[in-house]
Formats: sequence, C-alpha cells, structure tokens
Amino acid sequence: METPPPLRLTFILFIIISLFSCSWYSFNLPPALSGESQATAWLYSSKSRVRARPGSVLEIQNHEPRNHMEDVPHHPLDPLTMQEIYKVRTILSTHPPFSPSFPAIHSLSLDEPRKDLVLNWKEGDPLPPRKALVIALLNGQSHVLSVDLDLGLVTSNKINRGSGYPMLTMNDISVALEVALSYKELNKSTVKRGLSPSDVTCVTPSAGWFGPDEEGRRVIKVQCFSNQGTPNFYMRPLEGLTMTVDIDKREVVKFTDSGREIPVPKATNTDYRFKNEKEPLKIKAINPISIEQPLGPSFTVEDRHIVKWANWEFHLKADQRAGIVISRAMLSDAETGVPRSVMYKGFSSELFVPYMDPDENWYFKSYMDAGEFGLGATAMSLVPLNDCPRNSYYMDGIFVSSDGKPFVQPNMICVFERYAGDISWRHSEVPVNGFDIREARPKVTLVARMAASVGNYDYIFDWEFQTDGLVHVTVALSGMLMVKGTPHQTVDQMPSQEAASGPLVSENVIGVVHDHFITFHLDMDIDDTNNTFVKVDLVKEATLPGQSPRKSYLKAKRNIAKTEDDARIKLKLYEPSEFHVINPSRRSRLGNPAGYKIVPGGNAASLLDHLDPPQLRSAFTNNQIWVTPYNRNEQWAGGLFTYQSRGDDTLAVWSARNRAIENKDIVLWYTLGFHHIPCQEDFPVMPTVSSSFQLKPVNFFESNPILKAAPVFESDLPVCRPASSS
Repeated sequence: METPPPLRLTFILFIIISLFSCSWYSFNLPPALSGESQATAWLYSSKSRVRARPGSVLEIQNHEPRNHMEDVPHHPLDPLTMQEIYKVRTILSTHPPFSPSFPAIHSLSLDEPRKDLVLNWKEGDPLPPRKALVIALLNGQSHVLSVDLDLGLVTSNKINRGSGYPMLTMNDISVALEVALSYKELNKSTVKRGLSPSDVTCVTPSAGWFGPDEEGRRVIKVQCFSNQGTPNFYMRPLEGLTMTVDIDKREVVKFTDSGREIPVPKATNTDYRFKNEKEPLKIKAINPISIEQPLGPSFTVEDRHIVKWANWEFHLKADQRAGIVISRAMLSDAETGVPRSVMYKGFSSELFVPYMDPDENWYFKSYMDAGEFGLGATAMSLVPLNDCPRNSYYMDGIFVSSDGKPFVQPNMICVFERYAGDISWRHSEVPVNGFDIREARPKVTLVARMAASVGNYDYIFDWEFQTDGLVHVTVALSGMLMVKGTPHQTVDQMPSQEAASGPLVSENVIGVVHDHFITFHLDMDIDDTNNTFVKVDLVKEATLPGQSPRKSYLKAKRNIAKTEDDARIKLKLYEPSEFHVINPSRRSRLGNPAGYKIVPGGNAASLLDHLDPPQLRSAFTNNQIWVTPYNRNEQWAGGLFTYQSRGDDTLAVWSARNRAIENKDIVLWYTLGFHHIPCQEDFPVMPTVSSSFQLKPVNFFESNPILKAAPVFESDLPVCRPASSS
C-alpha cells in the first residue's frame, strides 16, 4: 500500500533526524581497486578542527578539509580505510554466493592481526597482512567472513548456527518504519486519538527474545509518539500502541492498540532547545569559563591514531559497535623512561538496559545497545565548547553502511587535557619543628571522549589518563527518559503509587524504573601477557586475650585465582576486597609483583531472576567482575550475534568452562551499573548522572611516579585578572 502523503513526509523527516541516524556523507567514488580518488571527496569537519602532525604539537586549523580517501594505515590496529572498505566490497561482489545477489552488510571492520604479531611489531616494520571481518546477512543466514586484502580473496566464510542475528542496519530500521507507517490500523488509531498522521513519529525498539515463538525470523517492535508542538516526542507516547514487524518479509505480524483511553501527554514544557527558551531562569547566570593553554596542548596525535601525552602512549580508534577503543596502552617508567605495557585493549563490550514493566507493550524492552544498534553507529558529532573544551582534537569514525560502502561519522571522538582545580599530590608542615613546607602539584589529565545517542538516551564515555598511572573510566547518562502514558495527572489520582511501573514525573507521564549495565572488556597486559588475578580480602581478626587493648583488627589475605570459577566476583560492602592483576615475573626491588588493581566506584547489580529471558541473554551482569583467558573470539559479552539471541554465546557461557587463568594471558571484565528510579528533575531531559571505575598501579612503580613533577608558578601563565565586581 502506498504511504499517505503526510505519513510519507513524517517517514522521510524521521529518517533524516532518526534517533538511530548516522551522520554519513555519500561519496560517488570509484572502487578501491582503481587506485583513484576524487578531489570532490573532501569532508569538512567542525569549525575549530585540531590536527596533529607526526612529532608535532597540535595546531588549531579552521575549516580544514580531510580527504579520507587518502588515508593509509600506519599501525597494525588502525581501522580499515575507505579505500580498503571499497576493496572489500569489490571482493565480496564476486564471491559466491554473493554474486549476483550482494548481501546486506551488518558489520565490516578490521580483522585484527594475531596478538603476538601486534606485540612484536615495531614502528617502521611492514604491517601484518590487512584483513577485514565481515558479518553479512543473505537469505536469512548470517555469514562471518574473513577477507584478505593483500590476496584479494575471501579466506573464510562461516554460517552462524547458533541463535541471534547481526547488529541492525539503518536499512533494517527504515524498512520497519516504512512498513509500520503504511499500515492501515496505525492510521485509524492515530485519527481516533485526535491526531493527524503528520503529527506522528515512530521509533523501533528491539524485540529481545522471549521463547521459540519468536525464532526463525527477524522481528522488531515499532511504537509511536506525537511530535505536535515539540521536538521531544519521547514525552508524548501513544500508550498501548505497538506493532511487531517482520523485517525480511516486510509485514506487520502483530498489532496491539490497548491504550486509546490514555491521553497523549501535553507538549507543554517539553522543548529543551536553547533557542526556544522564552524566559530566563530566575537565578544568576554563570560567566563563561575556559581552560587556557598559552603554549598549546601537551599531547600529540601521530598518524591519526597514536596518542602521546606525558608518560602515556596508546592507540585510539572508533568502532561501529564498541564506540571508542583504547589499545596498546603503554606507560613510561618514572625511573628509566622505558615504556611498559599496561593494557592491550579496552572497550565497552555491551550495554544492557532492562525496563521494569511486565505490560504487553513494555515487557520486551531489554536493550543490548552495543550488539543490537552499535555504540559507534549511534555516536553523533560532538559539540565544540560544550561536549569538548577548546584545544580538543577531534577524530572521525569510518564505518560501513548496509550496501558495503563507507561513510564518515564526523567528530565522533575528542581528546583533550583537563584541569578542574584538582590536586595531584600535596603536603604541608606546620613550622613548629623547623620545617615550613607548602608543597602541592596540580592534577592535569588527558581525556578521550565519545557520546552515543542510542535513541532517547545519551551515553558519554570518558577514558581519563593521569600522570601517576591511574586510568579513570566514566560512563555518564543524559538524554530523555523512556516514559509511559497514564490517565493520572497527580499522585493523588493514582490508586496505588507502588502498583505503577515508576513515579509520576509530569502530568500523564510515568518514568518507568529501569537499569543500565555497561560491561567493559579489559585485556590487561601488565609488563607482558603472563598475568595473574589476585583477590586481596580484608578479613577481621580477633586479638588474643591479653595481647592488646584492641578487640579486633583487619588483615589483608591474598588469594590467587587459579581458574575462572575463582575469579567471579560479586561486590560486597561488608566483605571488602581489592582485585589485582599482577605479573608474577616482574618484581620491584622489594620483591613485590608489578600490578594494577581495579577500583570499583558506585555500582549496581542486576536483581532480575536468572531464568528471566532478558537476564539469560545478559548473564554477563550476574557478576561485577569476571576473568577469562584471552581468546580473540570472545570479545562481545552478549555474544557476536546479540539481536534476538537466547544467551547461548555470552561471557557467562564462556566462563562456565572454568579454564585455567593463573600466569596466563587473561582478560578482566567489569560491569558498571545504575538503578534508575526516575524523578521530576529528569523531565523533560535528564541532568547528567555518572558512575566510574579506576585502574590503579599497585607496585608497578618503585615509588611515587610523579614525585619530581614541577609545580606551576605565576610566571608560567598569562596575566589574566578578573573584572572588578561589587
């Protein structure tokens, strides 16, 4: 059926500004095999673009064009270039069974070389063979292919025999919306709610997995909202209206419309855009603030991916699924200046968001955002001066659309130095003993940041590096709540507040209780790959009779994890422990093994029943810490094929093998969590909330590594005086 004109317009506009939209530019370029590029292939990035040349400090350059068609790889872990992506597409187009029917490409990224090849590679060496890892869907079958770019051949083609499907593409979402917006019953329901079809915006929640009835076909849910009078359509749900769409058959297989009696919430006070603010706040505004760097930034970005700052060096890249990836993190020894290995690879492996409402239109909302939609694919361009401060370096992502062609995600990552008035170390002495000492050092850090806008929510990921060797990883949440329409305008009208799925946050709007869990893959290589996980328990000991006036004290007891069973950790406030990754072969002058410890911050645990279908799929949240032996095929905590999976290929399944992990190449997994009970302050857009963890040196250095850091003096800074004020 042809889409009515108003709905067609809504559909086109939605595709342009879709919550899952990817900011790409279509290039009409020749295949990579031709070896040609066009002058028209210039991509203009942000107005204040920062660029680094090898060995140079960063320079701000305005409106500098970047021709990604001229990119070449310099490091074994550099992402595929546009030329390489076009070459992969050409190779696939002639590979049976993809000729003449080209498959839908759901993922196309670097098939990273073996770890030993990367570790042995030195700058100036030839690169290991460049390969691409492709996940494609053809005739309902998921293919995992390895493409050798040097040979020009597909060297492996495996069909997924387990559950689940690849990450969704924009084409999948477009098809689902087109099918839904052409459905007669949707038009009827819209009119009966007193809305014009042109006032409706629809989105595509993932379907999850809830038993065999949903297997054998790719389905997606479609739910709709009123955009009348506001861009914040999330606050105006058409409650009780849900469609289930078969993506491949292009048909609605189920239509639910149970909420016509529930009013559509009003648009009043939902617009959050600055340009539409009609009245200023009744509080004093804050003056503009900026961190000035008179000599420019202290970090460099060489060959577009190697970040060097102070005593740190690491490889940074954008990934369509993980978002931001930190690799080969090296830290120079404070005494010798020799770079030492800390982490081979770190990234957010999965993001699980279950909502707590068993209603027919809500039970399925248990998102796996990385494996279903992609954290990189949903990362929008960062906003200069607001997302990232002055003197930031911006990095683009080069990703692939479903037709196998590359597109650019501009300004997806920013790198900057931060000084917030924090102290790196200090000590003062009262001069009663002849010492009058005032010693303090400012804490300046380096941040690599990305923000993923996965539908209504925004997730800000920060990897912050400190000169004392500490790595601070933060996830911050903002954006819009996912709300439920209700006939009630005040809590007094509600028969039972406890019976609702969440608090009332505005008239006719319930903020549904939900969780967020972000699981990180941390391949720690402390000085080498032979590492061991140690749980250091703080145990209460009772004093012996007559031994001391004390009755009890604490003692640290070390427990080496020999197998995966020993390393599954549930955090407990009254059974405190530290969690170390050490290298038994690397000892300090005192004999202590070099190590790092993971320091949890505020956290939350999943409280769902372990047999609940969403929890079966996200069993990697059953513990906050896991340790597994390194396996290049075990990177995604929710499995390679997450969409509609049954949970048969997750971190929990791998760990159940109980493999040996002592003095091995091991991977540390950490899950950071939030319980979110919404409140009125979360409406119409949430102030940022955050949680974090740290990776902190433990006997990695011989002493304080920043002891010799120089203080800052007035003469080091430009003369700036505040304006006089009364």
